[in-house]
Amino acid sequence: MNLEIRHLRLITAISEEQSVTRASERLFLTQSALSHQLLDIESSLGTALFHRLNKKMILTQAGERVLQSAKRILADLEATEADLALIANNKQGTLRISTACYTCYTWLPAILKDFRKHYPEVEVNVVVEATHNPISILLEGKLDIAITNVYEEDKRLCYEQIFEDEILVVMSPKNPLAKRDYIRPEDFDGQDFLAHTEMNESTVYQQLLKPNGVKFARFSKIQLTEAIIEMVKADLGIATLAKWAVARKFLEGGVVAKPLTKNKFFFRWYAVYLKSKFFPHYFREFINQIAANVCVND
Repeated sequence: MNLEIRHLRLITAISEEQSVTRASERLFLTQSALSHQLLDIESSLGTALFHRLNKKMILTQAGERVLQSAKRILADLEATEADLALIANNKQGTLRISTACYTCYTWLPAILKDFRKHYPEVEVNVVVEATHNPISILLEGKLDIAITNVYEEDKRLCYEQIFEDEILVVMSPKNPLAKRDYIRPEDFDGQDFLAHTEMNESTVYQQLLKPNGVKFARFSKIQLTEAIIEMVKADLGIATLAKWAVARKFLEGGVVAKPLTKNKFFFRWYAVYLKSKFFPHYFREFINQIAANVCVND
């Protein structure tokens, strides 16, 4: 492209001042330097931009067209710089978040409500489509913070533990396991198992059940916690769910929840973000609010 931002500023100044002398003073250039730049612009464009009438500079038709674009572009640049100043000062911006579990979104509204009191000009976007694989979306630059219980060693990422999640085994009162004080890995053998993810993506299966040689009678992937609980109530299988996700269901009846192993089993949840010098205060505030307010095991 032949036209540059400095050219647009030069043409605007000459047009408004109608004088090379006054325009050069406004742009902190010598008169000869400004005249030389103008001639270069007109030469590269192949047309004159100004009529030289004595010492007065009047726009040609081509100059009017350039000035129209110059006003629009320069105004847009000024607005952009003003927005960037607000972002740099942590007063304005966008926070894109996602979590590795649909159920986790149940605690987000309370966090967001409090967060917006402190950062009303920050737009929070929940990227639901990244739920299945937030880390890969984060690495593509389409997320700012991913909430996950999977730790993947990667030098490009920062992990901060924000809370622990007790995992319970949920079943119908009709299931013989409902009489146990706690559920052992081997107790899953021969059971119909319901889970949010594929078997090879299940943390409980990979860390606890697979090493113990567990084989299910049937494995079913069901993404919605509510659907899993309804199937458990109907004695169509057992599931492992976060304690906080099913706490209200205990009071409603219809399901029994038991600790997973004698010593209990916990997920560690992390806030994950890209290693970068750009880390606004509102990113930190959001992470801190989750760590302080998500009391999952009360």
